[in-house]
Amino acid sequence: MILNDLTVNIEHLERDSLLSDWEWLLGGEYLPILISASGDAFVQNINNDQIWWLDTGGADLSQVAGSSEEFNELLSDKDFVIDCFAVQMIGDLIQSGKVLSVGQIYSLSKPWLLGGKYELSNIEPTDIEVHFSLTGQIAQQFDEKES
Repeated sequence: MILNDLTVNIEHLERDSLLSDWEWLLGGEYLPILISASGDAFVQNINNDQIWWLDTGGADLSQVAGSSEEFNELLSDKDFVIDCFAVQMIGDLIQSGKVLSVGQIYSLSKPWLLGGKYELSNIEPTDIEVHFSLTGQIAQQFDEKES
């Protein structure tokens, strides 16, 4: 499996608005630069070039690289790719016949924050924009209840 199997093309999407339902966490300082097939986003801080990983399942934002160059190096690190791109899960989904069409990513039918599990029966190809909108709205509501 190569990196292209683990990511999706976002050239046809509006990067400025794709993560609008995550603004409560991102604060307008990040733009998506790479989207994983498993529904997470790598975002770049527009002020300092840092790259952060937006884990949409757990509503977590964590820094992975200090620059674009450092991030590009990480993309050749096998352990990083395995950890952040759900390699085994993507392979299992493809083998089960759940193949992505253009404009789709894999998304949990019942989100993890609502008790959903990371198992093949709970993962379906989903429109990229729908995934980020719904997961962002659910995560924001969950965050507000936790506060």
